[in-house]
Amino acid sequence: MGLFGGKKRDCLGVDFGSGGIKLVELRSERGRARLVTYAFNERMPGAEPANLVDDPAGTAALLRKMMKKAKATSLRAVGGLPVASVFSSVVTVPKSPKKEEMYEAARGQAKKLIPVPLDEMSLDIKIVEEAVRKGDSAVTADEKDRSGRPMVQALITGASNSMIKKYADTFNRAGLELVSLETETLALVRALVGKDRSTTMIVDMGAVRTNIIIVEGGIPYVTRSVDTGGAALTRTISRTLGMDIAEAEHMKIDIRNAELTGMDVGLPKIFESALAPLVTELQYSMSMHTGQSDGNVRPVEKVILTGGTAGLSVLVGYFTRQLGIRTYAGDPWARVSYPEGLRPALDEIGPRFAVSVGLAMQQVE
Repeated sequence: MGLFGGKKRDCLGVDFGSGGIKLVELRSERGRARLVTYAFNERMPGAEPANLVDDPAGTAALLRKMMKKAKATSLRAVGGLPVASVFSSVVTVPKSPKKEEMYEAARGQAKKLIPVPLDEMSLDIKIVEEAVRKGDSAVTADEKDRSGRPMVQALITGASNSMIKKYADTFNRAGLELVSLETETLALVRALVGKDRSTTMIVDMGAVRTNIIIVEGGIPYVTRSVDTGGAALTRTISRTLGMDIAEAEHMKIDIRNAELTGMDVGLPKIFESALAPLVTELQYSMSMHTGQSDGNVRPVEKVILTGGTAGLSVLVGYFTRQLGIRTYAGDPWARVSYPEGLRPALDEIGPRFAVSVGLAMQQVE
């Protein structure tokens, strides 16, 4: 198994989230990813273990059961590493004709940024040739530092060896070949942004956490994971309206079902107050982005919502108003072919499958 790499063939994308497991099987057909099958298993937020790979045997058994039910045939898989558990940073290094020298410079910067010894981490370093930004466009490695040396940027991603071992153990017990591990960040960018070069903020609203990713020119410059998600929204509704958790969750489901019938459903005021802390986090993330370097960055041009909680389409209008930026519901199936009759079902489940689709696409695009 290679961290963040592998050959391109049929593949499973497996997302172990706090709200359950999402699995997608894709196959390369006529140069495009084709959907073979999918499956998901839900669990209550707060269930133990918090990270499913902390129980390799139990999670592997559940994964095998899902594969059997979905009639998945591929035994090759890409696993997703959670944003909150992964180090990610973009650094600037001197350009060199020898890639190893640029990698070594990036490792030197990683050593300063990561608070644990590098021998306890697995690092992936990608040199981005045109990545040094200037105003409204990216310039090439002609950009120079103060001493006149040309510079390029490097995307550094790192995960602890102990966590990688747990993932490898889980997939091995499930009888799968783990061909690659990749961060949820890169999977989301692949599935939802693709080759779009505009500055985009992805808001991945999960059950327990929300991942915030700001992508410019296909590169994730800001990656954050904040402690608020669908479960926090449910708790706020429960506390404010004096109803139990099950009733509060059902209220969200009622709104979603009404939307699916074509009804014009507004966002209840209680939802707006519950989402206010997340709006603050999004505004802070955008300030982080525009405050980077010497200001040579483009502001966020659009927002893409995804994740299980993003299934409420009224959130699109809410975030557009609150942020003053056009917001869209992410469609992870846009770059995938599938039987037309599946479209209604895929539309309904799409938000929660963006990570798993992006993971599988790594091997079949």
